[in-house]
Amino acid sequence: MSTIDIPGYRSGTWILDPSHSEVTFSVRHMMISKVRGTFGVKSATLVAPENPLETSVTASVDVASIDTQDEGRDGHLRSADFFDVENHPTMEFVSTGARVENGDLLIDGDLTIRGVSKPVTFELDFGGFGQDPYGNYKAGASAKTVINREDFGLTWNAALETGGVLVGKEITIGLDLQAALQQD
Repeated sequence: MSTIDIPGYRSGTWILDPSHSEVTFSVRHMMISKVRGTFGVKSATLVAPENPLETSVTASVDVASIDTQDEGRDGHLRSADFFDVENHPTMEFVSTGARVENGDLLIDGDLTIRGVSKPVTFELDFGGFGQDPYGNYKAGASAKTVINREDFGLTWNAALETGGVLVGKEITIGLDLQAALQQD
């Protein structure tokens, strides 16, 4: 498919609204439950030409903003054992393409965590468009992908006496995003 029709779509430059956007993650803990957390979105820009499938996205996430509702765990995740925030303060995403596959809108790109870049694909669930009370034209969407944390150098773990490990390899990353079309 070389183009897609999205009702309400407008070309232009869209800037993410961090106060209405969130990056979430979940990972298996002790092989019996999941730990969930959030990151603050530092910035994101979407350049949308006439053809939505030619849209490009660049985004940056503030790794130090990690919040799992446990200060001790958050401190450990910021350390060199995991994200090494002192040397790698951001996670970056740069899109390489968009496509429709089996009716799903997919955004391909390179995700960089801890200085390691790997290709990922986000499945996009488009929320729609609307005008806020101040005249700003907004778009909303959610997206999800699953990565292997070890592919990005996040290899710390601890063996459990009962078998298995403390932290699972697969991380589900979720995005809830709202962006505003920039006025000329």
